[in-house]
Amino acid sequence: MRSKRSRSARGMSAEPPRIRRTYFECRFGQLHVTTAFPVGGGFDEHATLLCIHRCALSSRVFGPFMQQIGRDRPVYAPDVPGCGESDPPPAKPAIADYAAAFADFLDQMRFRQVDVLGQHTGSLIAAELAIARPEVVRRVVLAGLPIFPDGERATRARRAAAIAAAADGSHLRAAWQHAIELRDPATSLAATAEDFAIELSNGPRCRSMPEAALGYQASERLRLLEQPVLLVRTQDYLWEANLRAKSWMRSLKVLDLPDYGSDIFRSAPGVIAGHLRSFLDRGA
Repeated sequence: MRSKRSRSARGMSAEPPRIRRTYFECRFGQLHVTTAFPVGGGFDEHATLLCIHRCALSSRVFGPFMQQIGRDRPVYAPDVPGCGESDPPPAKPAIADYAAAFADFLDQMRFRQVDVLGQHTGSLIAAELAIARPEVVRRVVLAGLPIFPDGERATRARRAAAIAAAADGSHLRAAWQHAIELRDPATSLAATAEDFAIELSNGPRCRSMPEAALGYQASERLRLLEQPVLLVRTQDYLWEANLRAKSWMRSLKVLDLPDYGSDIFRSAPGVIAGHLRSFLDRGA
């Protein structure tokens, strides 16, 4: 019998989900995962959602969003290997290596079906995971795609490089100024400061993520996606870059949210959760 405790007409709990943190094993060691489960249980009518964060950050950026989307479905948000509390790869990984680590997680959990959400570099990992596990990944949400022409890649690589530590702490000022220069127009200063703190705690080991993104052959790989895909465009540095991918995917819907920046999962979690429910639950 399904639990009816605090359920709305749409099957959502009126109470926030239970947020927990735990560890799983993957090919690179331990994978730190934040989870959200609806209060009262019995919400098995929706597929589990796997969230993959953008580069140099951690699953913390999905916290407010998980409080919303986790009211009617299980949610798992891992720290990408080398970020947050997850063990780093022993050598510089490619996007396919990150995806393989998450495939280890899917296999370990024995999910029958999952939906996958990725942001920025996390979108490339989500896409590659969907390509590797088409029998498990049902729908894909790509919140920004870091795809650039060859002429821009060298510039992006220089910007992504870690700033060497200095005894007087001047590297921190330089890193902060760099973060301010790259801040999206719709992203608040508070969100930029939070991201900056996460990057500092990650240290240089997370630099492999943007390097992997710049080496990803997006025009070739994204054409292999078989699942329905939602491409979310927010007002950030990928606003125009996203358009390069429109012709690469067969079953693609584009959602433009110009009033929000890359911090949308914290600044407007209810808004993005509503849009994602409309896509993920269509035909479920």
